[in-house]
Amino acid sequence: MAGMTMTEQILAKHSGRERVEPGENVWVDVDVLMTHDVCGPGTIGIFHKEFGRQAKVWDGDRVVIIPDHYIFTADDKCHRNIQTLRDFVSEQGLKYYYDPDFITMNHGMPNPYRDPTKTSYKGVCHKALPEEGHVRPGEIMLGTDSHTCTAGAFGMFATGVGNTDAAFTLGTGKTWLKVPSTMKFLFHGQIPPYLTAKDLILAVIGEIGVDGATYRSMYFGGQGISSLTLEDRMTLTNMAIEAGGKNGICDVDEKTLAYVRARSNRPNWEVPVEPKDAKYFSEHEWDLSTMEPMVAKPHSPDNKDTAHNCRDVKLDRAYIGSCTGGKITDMIFAANILKGNQVKIPTYVVPGSTEVHKDMKQLNLRGQLKDANEKSIEDVLADAGCILGPSGCGACLGGPIDTFGRLNSPINCISTTNRNFPGRMGDKKAGVYLASPLTVAASALTGYVTDPRDYVSSPIETGTAGVR
Repeated sequence: MAGMTMTEQILAKHSGRERVEPGENVWVDVDVLMTHDVCGPGTIGIFHKEFGRQAKVWDGDRVVIIPDHYIFTADDKCHRNIQTLRDFVSEQGLKYYYDPDFITMNHGMPNPYRDPTKTSYKGVCHKALPEEGHVRPGEIMLGTDSHTCTAGAFGMFATGVGNTDAAFTLGTGKTWLKVPSTMKFLFHGQIPPYLTAKDLILAVIGEIGVDGATYRSMYFGGQGISSLTLEDRMTLTNMAIEAGGKNGICDVDEKTLAYVRARSNRPNWEVPVEPKDAKYFSEHEWDLSTMEPMVAKPHSPDNKDTAHNCRDVKLDRAYIGSCTGGKITDMIFAANILKGNQVKIPTYVVPGSTEVHKDMKQLNLRGQLKDANEKSIEDVLADAGCILGPSGCGACLGGPIDTFGRLNSPINCISTTNRNFPGRMGDKKAGVYLASPLTVAASALTGYVTDPRDYVSSPIETGTAGVR
C-alpha cells in the first residue's frame, strides 16, 4: 500500500483515522481559523444567526483576526467593517486581534502609523500569521481568504474557505473536507540568482493552467525548493490557488523548524514527511538551470511568457508588494537592482507587513542590521524614486478608488502581486503583467518589461532577513 502524502497524513490525523484516501470525505478538527476585515463581518453575521447572539467561539485562542485589506481609505463602509471586528473581539474576549489602531470611525483617510513597531496593526494576514506564531507543521489552518494556502510553505494544510464554512468552524472547531489528490512538482538544481519562486510558480501555472490543479494538493519538492528561502517558498504555496489548488505544501526542513521554534505560540507539533512511495495524481519536473525569468501577461496568471520575449511591452507603472511580493526578501531583491539608479516609471512599494516595514528601515542590502554609515533598504528604494506606502494589501485587490497605487485608468502595470484578471488592481481595462521582484525592479528602470539578467549576475545575499 502506497504511503500517504503530507496532506493525507495531516487530514488522517485530524480526522482520527489511521489512513485516508483521495476522494474521501472526512470531518477534521481545525487548529487555526483566520478572518479579516473583508470577510470577517459576514462570517460573524452567519455565526450569530446560526449559533445565537450570545454564542461563544469554540476556542478563543485558535481564532485569529487580522484586518488588512481596506485599511488606508476614507471609505466609511470599510471603517464600519473594522468596528464590527472590534465589537466581536470585545464580546468574545479574543486574544489574537491585530487592530489598525489609527482608524477612527467616519474621520476620512486615516493617518498611517508613524512607527511600524508601535502599532498593533500587522499588515497582510498571510505574512502576519507566521510572524505572530500562528503556523506550525502538521496543523490545519482555515482562512476566509483564498491565499490562506500561503501557510503550506511551513508544512501545514492551509486553505481558504467561505464565510459560511468559517462560521461553522468558529462555532464547532471542525469542518468537512474531501481529501484532495496530490500533484507533485519537482525542481532540480539550485535557484540561480536571476530567478525567484515567482518565476517557478508562473512556469507551473503556465503549464497546467488556472484550473489545472482544481481541488488538488500541490506538493513542491526537490533540491530546488530546498535552495529557496522560507519566504520564497511562501510565494509558491501562496499562488497554488491561482492554479485552482486546494492547498500547496512544502517539505519541512531546518529552515522551517528554526523559524517556527522561534515564533510559535504553541510548543508542540508533529512534522509530516513526504514518503518516497506516495501515489500522485501527476508528476511534473523542471531543471532550474534551464528556466528563464517569467511573466504572466494580461489577463490571466496562466498567460505565460518569458520576460525577454515581452521586452517591447511599454509600461506605465511598477508595483512591488502584496503577500506574494511584499516580503522582506522581495524588497532586498528589488533594492539591489534599483541601488544607485532612477526609476523611469512611477514605482509603488508596499511592505507586506509592519515587520517587513520595520526591517526595511533597519536592514542593509545584504539583509543584515545596517551600521551608521549604510543606507537601509527603504533609503535605497526612496533614493531610486520609488513611492513608498504603509503595509497592507494595497492595490493588489483594487479596493476603493483612493487606495494607494490603485490603477484608476487603463494603463499597463508590472506587478509582484498574484492575480491579473480584468479589474483586479482597479480599472477593468488596465493591463497587469505579473513578475518577480527582480523583473519588476529591472522593468521600473527601463519603462519596458525587462529581463533581470541584464542587472543580476551574482547571488543576492539576504542574510537573516525573513528568518529571524
